[in-house]
Amino acid sequence: MDNIWYLEAKAADGSRLTYDIDRLPFRIGRDASNELPVQALGLSRHHAELGADITGRLRLTDLDSTNGTYVNRERVNGSQLLAEDDVIHFGNAEYRLRARNQDSTFAAKPLGDPDRTVLVPTGQSLSEHFVPHERQFKELLRGHGLSGAIQPIVDAKTGGLVAYELLGRSTHPGLPASPIRLFHLAAQLEREAELSEAFREHGVRAVAARHQGVTLFVNTHPKETFEEGFLAALERLRSDPGGPNIVIEVHETAVMEVPRMRELAARLKEIGVRFAYDDFGAGQARLNELGEVPAHFVKFDMGLIRGIDTASERKQKVVSDLVRLVHSLGSVSLAEGVETEAEAEVCRAMGFQLFQGYLTGRPVSIDADPGTPG
Repeated sequence: MDNIWYLEAKAADGSRLTYDIDRLPFRIGRDASNELPVQALGLSRHHAELGADITGRLRLTDLDSTNGTYVNRERVNGSQLLAEDDVIHFGNAEYRLRARNQDSTFAAKPLGDPDRTVLVPTGQSLSEHFVPHERQFKELLRGHGLSGAIQPIVDAKTGGLVAYELLGRSTHPGLPASPIRLFHLAAQLEREAELSEAFREHGVRAVAARHQGVTLFVNTHPKETFEEGFLAALERLRSDPGGPNIVIEVHETAVMEVPRMRELAARLKEIGVRFAYDDFGAGQARLNELGEVPAHFVKFDMGLIRGIDTASERKQKVVSDLVRLVHSLGSVSLAEGVETEAEAEVCRAMGFQLFQGYLTGRPVSIDADPGTPG
C-alpha cells in the first residue's frame, strides 16, 4: 500500500506537530503561498520544495535559499532523494520526515501556528530535537549491517588460548563502525539495551556456528543487566545446541546494590552462565559487592594495567593487593589492556591468571577468526 508522507516537528513547549505532505510539489518558506508557511528568521520566502521522483521517493530541492537546507545535518546542494526518518533543517527550522500507511487511522494535527515550530537563532548551530540516521539505526537493530569481532583471552603463564571476548561492530554503510559512536547514537534514541542485545545475539550465534563449546565473554549494557527480558534472551542463547559457554560481563556502573547482584548471580547460575565484573577499578573498586557476591572472573580495568611496569611502587602494591583479594574470594583475575612484555612480566609477578590485550591478540572479525581454545 502507498505511504502518506508528513513532516514532524516539535513545538517550543515540547508537543508534537505534524504536517501532511498532501500535494506535490510541496513548498516550504516564509511566504504565505507556500504549502508549509513558516514565519521565522532564517527561512527564505520560497526556501525549499518537495517533489515526486521517478523512483517513487520524495526529492527535496533547495530553492537557492540564503541559509540553506540540510538533510541529516549535511547541506543540500541542488536536490536530494529522501528516506523515512531523515532529519531536515530548512534554515533553522527542524523537521523529521515520516510515513504512515494510507489505511492508518492516525490523524495529523492541523498546521496551527507555524511559529511554534522549534527554531534556533540565525547563526547558531542546527538544533538536534531529532536524531539523524534513525532509519539506518533501526535497520541495524533488525540485523542489516550487524557484525562483530573477537579478542583472545589467554593464560598468563603459558599464553594458551582460554576464551574470547565478543565485541560489537557495524558494517552498515550509513552508520559508523565504532561501537562507542553507535552507543552514543543509541543513547540519543534511548535504545542502548536493544543495541546491546542485537550485538550479543548476532555475535553469539555467529561464533557458535563455527566453534562449538567455545568460552565467550559477552558485554551487557547497565540499562539491561537486571531486566527480565535480558535474562530470558540469555537463557534462549544458552539453550541453543552447540552454543558457547557464556560469561556475562557486568559493567562497573551496574554493580550498585548487593541484593540485586545476589539475585542476578542466582539467576545466572540457574541458566548455567558465569559472570565477570568488568572494568574493575575504573571508578569505585566495588569491594563490598565483590566480597558479598564474588564473580567467577574479575577483569581489571586497562587504566590500571597500562604502564604498570613504570608505575609507582604504591600503585603496584595496590593492584597486587587487589589481585590477592580477588583470588582469596575464589575469583579468577584477568588483566585487560596488556600491550607490552614489560607490563605482562609485572602482571605475572602480581599473580594475574589471564591476559587480554594487543600483546596477546588484537580483535579480529567473527568472519575471519582463528582457532578454537582448547
